[in-house]
Amino acid sequence: MMSDLKLKKTLYDHCSSFIEIRLQTIQNTISDIQKSLTSETKSSAGDKHETGRAMLQLEREKAGSQLAEIQKMILSFSKIDVSKTSEIIGLGSLVITTQNNYFMAISAGELRFENDTYYAISPNTPIGQLLLGKKIGEEVVFKEQRFKIEKVL
Repeated sequence: MMSDLKLKKTLYDHCSSFIEIRLQTIQNTISDIQKSLTSETKSSAGDKHETGRAMLQLEREKAGSQLAEIQKMILSFSKIDVSKTSEIIGLGSLVITTQNNYFMAISAGELRFENDTYYAISPNTPIGQLLLGKKIGEEVVFKEQRFKIEKVL
């Protein structure tokens, strides 16, 4: 059995890798769009050229907003100290319930360790909002499922 601190560190590291990969993907997309915009400028003229540029500009804006989102995620994630524990659920808490286990950090999906499943969730998600500020023994109802908080690490 993994120690509580080691488990939190493992979940934290997984979320950190998740952010790194997302950031790299977005940066690569932006770089590719920049290259395409440069080659669009050199290669063609006329209406087709304008349409191509407009599409690339839209893609660049979309990638730019994804970059802004990931930067917000990084800022929030940087505030987590896995060595700290609290009886009250907050950012960085590992929450064990009768239904599921949650790591309050970022939305990074399902993580599996030693036959247990943990969900990395953002405090901004609906379930995250419900759990924030709760303590051991409290009950939560989410999507018509009632569960009890057993442990907060």
